[in-house]
Amino acid sequence: MGKIIFYEEKNFSGRRAECGSDCPDLTCLLSRCSSIRVESGCFMVYEEPHYNGSQFYLRRGDYPDLHHWTGVNDLSSCRLIPTEPGSFNVRLYERIEFGGQMMDLGDDCPSVMDRFHVQDIFSCNVTNGNWLFYEQPGYRGRMYLIRPGEYKRFSEWGGRSARVGSIRRIMDY
Repeated sequence: MGKIIFYEEKNFSGRRAECGSDCPDLTCLLSRCSSIRVESGCFMVYEEPHYNGSQFYLRRGDYPDLHHWTGVNDLSSCRLIPTEPGSFNVRLYERIEFGGQMMDLGDDCPSVMDRFHVQDIFSCNVTNGNWLFYEQPGYRGRMYLIRPGEYKRFSEWGGRSARVGSIRRIMDY
C-alpha cells in the first residue's frame, strides 16, 4: 500500500491530488506538479505521461520543490513500487538477449565496474524484487526502475545506453 500527494505549487500549496496506485497521466488531475509528499510506500515518478521520460525514485518523505530536487519543471505520471520483504535476485548479462558473461546480484552494488569488471549491462533477468539501475557509480545519474521480468536489451528498461554504474534494491525502510 502506498499514498502519494501531488501539489500544483511549491511547498505543498495549491490544488492537490492523491494516488495510491499507478497513474499514467497526472495531467487529468492537476495542471502541473511542483511539490510532492509521499506518506507511505515507494513510487517512481516520470517527467512525461505513460511512464516516459526521466524517472525519479521517491520514498516516504516531503519534496517541497520539485524543480530544485529533479531539475525538471513538471511530472506527468507515477508508478507504485511494491516492496515486499524477502530475497532479491537479478541476473546481469554483458550482451543482448542474455549473452556473454552472466553475473548474479542479490544485494546493492555501488560500483558495477569494481564488482564485476564490466561497464555495460545489455540485458537482465529479474527473478526477485524491484531494482534501480543508475548510469553512474555511487547511485548517481539517470535512474531506471527494473521490475521482475526479462529485459532482452537495455532499451526495454528505458536506457539510452547500456551503461550501468550502480544498482540498488528498492526497499521500504
